[in-house]
Order: sequence, then structure tokens, then C-alpha cells
Amino acid sequence: MLPAVAIEKTVDALVDDLASYLNKHQVNQVRRAFYYAQQAHDGQIRQSGEPYVTHPLAVATILSEMHMDPESLTAAMLHDVIEDTGITKRAIRNQFGNSVAELVDGVSKLNKIDFSTRAEAQAENFQKMAMAMAKDLRVILVKIADRLHNMRTLDVLTPDKRRRVARETLDIYAPIANRLGMNNVRIEFEELGFGALYPMRARRINNAVRSIRGNRKEILTKIQTAIEACLDREGLPGRCLGREKHLYSIYEKMRLQQKPFSEIMDVYAFRIIVDSVDTCYRVLGAVHSLYKPVPGRFKDYIAIPKANGYQSLHTSLFSMHGVPIEIQIRTEEMEAMANNGIAAHWLYKSSDALPNDAHLRAREWVNGLLDMQKNAGNSLEFIENVKIDLFPDEIYVFSPKGTILELPSGSTAVDFAYAIHTDVGNTCVACRINRSLAPLSEKLQSGQTVEVITAPGTRPNPAWLSFVVSGKARSNIRHYLKNQKHSESVALGERLLTKALAGFGKRIEDIPQRDIDNMVLESDGTSLDQVLEEIGLGNRMAYIVAKRLTANDELSLAAVKKESDRIGSIDIRGSEGVVMTYAKCCHPIPGDPIIAHISVGRGLVVHTDDCNNIAEFRNDPEKFVSAAWDPDVTGDFSVELRVELENERGIIAVLATTITSTEANIERISTEERDAHLSIVNLLLNVRSRVHLADVLKKVRLIRAVSKVTRVKSSKARKTIKKMLGAND
Repeated sequence: MLPAVAIEKTVDALVDDLASYLNKHQVNQVRRAFYYAQQAHDGQIRQSGEPYVTHPLAVATILSEMHMDPESLTAAMLHDVIEDTGITKRAIRNQFGNSVAELVDGVSKLNKIDFSTRAEAQAENFQKMAMAMAKDLRVILVKIADRLHNMRTLDVLTPDKRRRVARETLDIYAPIANRLGMNNVRIEFEELGFGALYPMRARRINNAVRSIRGNRKEILTKIQTAIEACLDREGLPGRCLGREKHLYSIYEKMRLQQKPFSEIMDVYAFRIIVDSVDTCYRVLGAVHSLYKPVPGRFKDYIAIPKANGYQSLHTSLFSMHGVPIEIQIRTEEMEAMANNGIAAHWLYKSSDALPNDAHLRAREWVNGLLDMQKNAGNSLEFIENVKIDLFPDEIYVFSPKGTILELPSGSTAVDFAYAIHTDVGNTCVACRINRSLAPLSEKLQSGQTVEVITAPGTRPNPAWLSFVVSGKARSNIRHYLKNQKHSESVALGERLLTKALAGFGKRIEDIPQRDIDNMVLESDGTSLDQVLEEIGLGNRMAYIVAKRLTANDELSLAAVKKESDRIGSIDIRGSEGVVMTYAKCCHPIPGDPIIAHISVGRGLVVHTDDCNNIAEFRNDPEKFVSAAWDPDVTGDFSVELRVELENERGIIAVLATTITSTEANIERISTEERDAHLSIVNLLLNVRSRVHLADVLKKVRLIRAVSKVTRVKSSKARKTIKKMLGAND
């Protein structure tokens, strides 16, 4: 237990520190608040065994290091008395004034609320914190100091509670400290939280850093000496400091960038602190003349500060022996702002005090929190909205019912669908973003409402793998396609073999089992299903397999021809999946006369009957397959359009809106100018059939600026268009 003498010494040390920037009356108010808290908490002991008053004393000491105002320091001393003792808000108001009472009340309301789940409790606490911040920003600063001391004394808690507090700190308090520009506090939150949450990882990284520190010291000293000598030659006042990466930052870079420890620690970092903004830019020129800058790695946060008020010049250089270094150049004021954020130069609430940029940004952020709170249905929804600001690498989108889903940045509607449920992802066919139809591949933005349209019997598209970003979506698509590919390849192979056997006047049921077994052995297969799968994938020709199975048959050619004519073509249902593809040269859609051929590894490839690229297969019975659309064909099919229109402001937006109103998805759009008055727009759309396409064409032709719209059906037509465009360049 900490003796009373040690506590008194701590109070005296705090008073001495406060005397450096507060007047005597203000210092006495803080001292009086300590004795008031000591009496209120008399007999109360912390889990560490120390008198409870050591906690508010430590919180006030943390705020004194930030040079906070006397009201904040007084509130820090008293922040637990309403909650843990019988003292009321009115009593504090009578003793220390209304402003201190409101601060203490604001901090007290954030603690010890009972809820059904931890997530709900955390969300409700943060919602109350936002409301308290709206009244006075100093509430969050006292709360952050309170949490910082709790993190410093985390060892006395049970392992489960230690991990829970550490996770909450990393999830909420560290991002808030970062958002308010309090870099020193953020780093300590992350270091302490990382050590408590992943103690073994923290120890291993710490040991690795220590082991290479000796090797780095010599080169760090040489580079620092070279930079200081350069500043002296140019007559530029400033101090140069070597920066060491903290453990959590190293861990996060290793985890997110998938880099080994050696690559992260290869970069040496320095900070140059100068007297003025003008000197910052002059120092930048000096270090660029000393070492070669890395292209594209210069950032000017002085001219354009970060959202939390952070200002500095950042540049990366190749130093001696090609060693990469990072340099930050800033003024003393910017250094204070970078370390303590809005607490750097706290302004007293007097009539002549104008808030600085950091306070204005913080106030704007808090006002934004209040707006979100008004629109949120509950505290959980509110905190998910807040995380949009706190975690810019994540997005949060809404379902039509208001449920919030957290997705990685760059996510699409397919990622959203799989986040809801695997079955929703597997059967999604289209989406609406903010009630408007949009391509499944469109990247989502935070705050959007996403509605997924599903259809029974549909399956994941292999093309989705090219744009999904979430691990859940990617793994589920791959898993489904792997299983689907086998079963569908077998089914398609059976259909193709049935048709090929029909050409010989046979059905697969008529073939003796002995002949089937012999054919499988001759094909180096293990079963009939394996052979059928290879037929479906295009790795084996159905015609050759059928010929082997009927090698001993004496059916006349006339009978073969007659049976083949009777069986007819393969029906295309539109839902065959990965073993059937639609040619990109002609984009067939239901209603078009079609033809198909077998492609190795791709299965059946469907073309329009007049496609030039199919000509070589027409007379090859081993590769050519006659095909027709099934009456109940379903799905979305790509079609290419060429639209000629007059150049008008906003005409592309009108065209896109018109097309989406017909429930057709735009996959790709590109524009080329034909002359000063006319443009050509090339579109790739998803439609259901020729009837659907006709509806699209009809609506597009009604646009006043459109002079002509045609469907592009072959590679020959494309070449003609390109030639025409080239002639007009």
C-alpha cells in the first residue's frame, strides 16, 4: 500500500508542475479538490491495494502534463466522487462551481451501466460520451486520462478482464485519441493494449527490436550527424531526433502489409523540429539536396492538415549506402499539436478567446456525432456509424431494414451479400444501392443502403473473384465453384455424350457395361463420371467417346442420320454455371439463334449463329454442337451497344439513368468523341432477353440527344467502329 507520505509528495510534485503555467489561486483550487476527493474516498481501496485517491491524483497528473486548465484538473480529482461516494452534483457545484460540476457529471455518466451484452454496454457508453463531449470537449480529455491510468495499472486485473479492457481501448479509445490528434496518448494506448491482448507477440517483437538496436545505433548516428551538419551549413535552426517505431505499429504493418520484421525495421525515421513554417520548407529543400528523395513519397500536411489537425512535412529519402529513411519536418507548435492534439494549447473559456483549428475540427467532429446519434435507431447502430470516422480503412453500410454491416474498404454488393448470409451471396443476381440499380462490381461507400436481389437456382459467378475483397466472400465463392464445377461438368458431359451417341442411333442405357468399362480403361480414367467430367470441361471430345462406345455397332449411316435429326440440339438454360460460357465476341442473349463449340478447359462456349469466329467449327462434328435456348431460360446476359449522341452537359448521366430504369445493369461504359458535336458511347449491359433488350433500345432512342443506337454483335463490327473512329481523329 502506498503510504500517506508518498501520496503527499506526489501532490507536492503536481503542485510544482502546475505552478509553471497556472496562477496561485488556480493551483490552490486543484490542491483543494485533491483533499476533497481524499476525504470522499476515505477507506476505499483499489484492486492494487493502494488508497483509491491515488487514481484521481494520477489522472490529474496526466492532464497536467498536457497543460490542461484548472477546471479540467479539478474535475479529474473529483471524477469518481459522484459515482463511488454519497456526494452529489449540487455539493460539487457549491464547492467548485457549475463548470466543474458539469464536467464531473459528464464523466460519471459514462461509467457502470448494466446492459444485456458487452457490445450494447460499450455502444451506450460511447453514445453518452458523445453527448457529454457536445456540452464540453474537456469531458473526453478527462475520460481519456482516466482510461490511460487504468491501462497503466492493468496488471492487477484478472486475465479475462484485462483482455476485455485492452480490446475496448484499442477499438474505441485509441482511435478517439488519434481522431483528436493526441498522438502520445494513442501510442501508449496501443502499446499497453497490445501487450495485454497479445503478450507473447509483444514480447517477441520487443526482443527482436532490442536485438537489432545495437546494429542500428551506428547508422542512425551517422545519418543524424549528416542531417545536423547539413542544417548548420545552410544556417537553418532546428533539432533532429531519431524516431523509433513502437511495437503495435510494427505488428500492424507486418500483419496488414504481409511483410517480415526485417523489412519493417529497414526504414529509419527522423523528426526535424524548427522555429517557423518558412524554415520547414527550407529544411525540406536542404535534406532533398543532401539525399535523393523517393518519388511519390512527399506529403505536405502543413498546407493541407489532416482531419485531426496534424501538420507536418513528410518525405522519404535514400540515404548513405541506399538506406531508406523517413523524415518529418514541423515547427515546435506543430510538434506539441502532434503529441497532444486539442489538449496542446487549451483555451480558457473567456470572451476574448477564439478557438484554434484543432478545436474547430474537434467540435465539428462531435457535432457530426450528434447528427448521427439523432438518426441512429439505437446505440449499437450509432457506434457503428462512428467507426466510419475512427477507422477510415473500413466501411459501414446499411441493409434496407437498417442493419449495419462492417466491410473492408473497396467492398462491393457481393461482399455485402456474403456478409449477410452465405446463401444470400450464392444466389444474388443484382443489387440496388440507395434504391437505384447498380452493377454488382460497384465499390460501396460508407453510409449507403444496399439491397441484394436474389433468385432461386442461381449460382456464384467466377468473375466475382476479380472484384470481391472480403475473405468470407472469396472463400465461399471458391468453395461453391469447386463443388459446382465437378457436378455440373458431369451433367454437361452426360448431355453432350447423349447427343453424340444419338448421332450413332444409340442411348447410353443401350451400351453394355462391359463396353463402358473398357472405354474408361482405354481413357485412363477411374470411373464413367470422371470421363463425363472431362467431356463437360472440354478436355475430351464427346464424339470420340461415343465412337469408341459404338465401335462394334453395325447401325446404318441412314439410321444414324435419322436419329441425330430426331434428337436435335442441346437446350441452353442459362444456369449451367462454370462449364458453359457465353462468347465475348458476339454476346449471345436469349432469343438469338445460337451455336456452340467445345473449348478445352472452358466447356461449352455459346456464340450467335452469325458470329464469324464460329465458322471454323461448323463442319467439325467433334467440336461443333447445335444449340437452342430453353423456353424457361433465366439469368443476366451481356450485350454490347453503340450509342451516337450529341454532346450535351450531363447527357452520360441521363443515358445511364434511362438504362438503369429498365432494370438493366451497366457493366462498362466508355466515351469517344467523333467530332466537336457528336460522341460515341460504348456500353456493356446485362439484360435478360431480346425482349428486355428491345425495351432498353426503345427507351434510349427516346432521349432527345441520341441520334442512333445499335447492338454490336461481332468482332467484325467492332473493327468497323474502330476504323470509323480512327478516320475521324
